[in-house]
Amino acid sequence: MRKVLVTGGSGFIGSHLVDRLVEKGYKVTIFDNLEKQVHPFGLPEYHNLKAKFIRGDVRKKNVFKDAIKNSDIVVHLAAAVGVGQSQYQIAKYVETNIQGTANLLDILVNEKHTVKKLLVASSMSIYGEGLYLCGKCGKVKPPLRDFTDYNKEKILWEPICPYCKGSLKPIATTEDTPLMSNSIYAISKKEQEEMSLMIGKTYGIPVTALRFFNVYGPRQSLSNPYTGVAAIFLSRIKNGNPPVVYEDGLQTRDFIWVGDIVEACILSLEKEQANYQVFNVGSGIPISIVDIAKILIRLLGIKNLEPAITCKFRKGDIRHCYADTRKIKKIIGFEPKVPFEQGLKKLIRWSKTVRSEDKFAKASEELKKKGLI
Repeated sequence: MRKVLVTGGSGFIGSHLVDRLVEKGYKVTIFDNLEKQVHPFGLPEYHNLKAKFIRGDVRKKNVFKDAIKNSDIVVHLAAAVGVGQSQYQIAKYVETNIQGTANLLDILVNEKHTVKKLLVASSMSIYGEGLYLCGKCGKVKPPLRDFTDYNKEKILWEPICPYCKGSLKPIATTEDTPLMSNSIYAISKKEQEEMSLMIGKTYGIPVTALRFFNVYGPRQSLSNPYTGVAAIFLSRIKNGNPPVVYEDGLQTRDFIWVGDIVEACILSLEKEQANYQVFNVGSGIPISIVDIAKILIRLLGIKNLEPAITCKFRKGDIRHCYADTRKIKKIIGFEPKVPFEQGLKKLIRWSKTVRSEDKFAKASEELKKKGLI
């Protein structure tokens, strides 16, 4: 029986992965610090009793070392998550995401252990803007937009070609697209990925990095205002408040069901072809932010509620990014199975069983105070 250590295993993605690993017969250990913002009531009720639990912090090397030493596989999901919050909680994000990963790699290099595989959760945020097509210049990667001085009545939200200043069309973002991290969170995920792959290749420890796009599904906290947009919108609507949409709402993202993410992780662990590879894990389908809000309102059957489109810009936000998924399909045979609206229906059913506290206004005010909106 192979032994798997899942850091962040009590979290949204981690807990689903733990369930699947236990189901497949792996011996699973969860290593999680139960961050209060994510787990305000401690160990979650969905905790899998067949998995061993160690309360520990990846920033504390001695406890981390003991958890790693007898593992065959490490799945490293533990991270401080949230783009906006990372811009003012800089030390926390760097210490958790970069130093925590450095501790993991330092242990793998310098301590006795039985680890034969490392899976690292990366993020689509490391791309910054996605890939675009210019009619004159071909494929281009525009720089981050800057709306320091803008006229709200005349603003053009779409990026323009950095070479000919012409219009651009968003296209699927491939794994070889240049990386342009635009937040402390993105930088930290980029460093996690690059450090892990480099050390893995240097010491012959197979590593796979999965660049998760926008993951949604049950167990994503409905009371954490720094979580995914689907959960934030759902929390707002359930509390009788309109979902707040920045810009004009036509910016797009790629949403993938948490169960599909889990299957991508399992394939990456079990197939040698995944070793030393980087994969996008998304649906490959762009969806506008305002459409997400409208679909949720419709599925919930709420009358006389409309998204609040602010026409305001959050510093660091990108316009479009969706995954080119051909590489992961070709190499390990992964394809997402759950369509977006079907997934939202499942999310809504689950949301009826849990508490949903709308803390969006408080988080938004914090971003304003920090000059990020």
